[in-house]
Amino acid sequence: MTQNEMEPIDAREAFCFSCGPDVPCFNECCRDLSQSLTPYDALRLRNRLEMASREFIERFGLLNTGPATGLPVLTLGPADEETLLCPFVTPDGCAVYEDRPSSCRMYPLARAVSRSRETGETAVHYALVKEAHCRGFEKGGSRTPEDRTPEDWIRDQGLSEYNRLNDLMLEIISLKNTSHPGPLGLAAQKMAHMAFYDLDSFKALVFEQGGHREIDAPSELMDAARQDDVKLLELAMVWLKAGLF
Repeated sequence: MTQNEMEPIDAREAFCFSCGPDVPCFNECCRDLSQSLTPYDALRLRNRLEMASREFIERFGLLNTGPATGLPVLTLGPADEETLLCPFVTPDGCAVYEDRPSSCRMYPLARAVSRSRETGETAVHYALVKEAHCRGFEKGGSRTPEDRTPEDWIRDQGLSEYNRLNDLMLEIISLKNTSHPGPLGLAAQKMAHMAFYDLDSFKALVFEQGGHREIDAPSELMDAARQDDVKLLELAMVWLKAGLF
């Protein structure tokens, strides 16, 4: 294989892949970094590092605006500008492996969600990402790549919660693209940034500055969001969707 390929695969179709220190390309996908972080990715990482939202963004993040959506996108800043090495990679592997981003967990799979404009129903599609440098699909040597399906991979890599929360963001992106094309105003940009990546400020707005009175959300979610950051992110998505649309 001389170039990158995308090979569609069914959710119950088996593929053969393994990755670890015994694979010759180990850590290669942690170089030439172009790593976007979903809101849940950022939440997991900053909690792992015991950082406030803004501190995490200032130290590890690069904020951009999605050209197709007009919504904020946080990318992971490289440790080195020449090699574009991930700031969390070590010779032994990922230093934040238990809280690594969803795209790292999903690799070598790609997952896409489409929504029918007529029915509103969603469909999930998968593809295998076969990059020229990756040796994980090869058999031989001391390792025996394991057969598994995309459904197996999602379970084994702990992706279910990531996918559930990422799909909340994808719903907002879909609504933005269909009902509000074009750039966002300054106030809407600030709302989106706060809901996606600055949960500390959102929490202060809701629970310290009286913002809870403006949110139409179940009382159970409001109560849980005071103590649970995942519920706080869910509440932020409710607030953002109502505010934008």
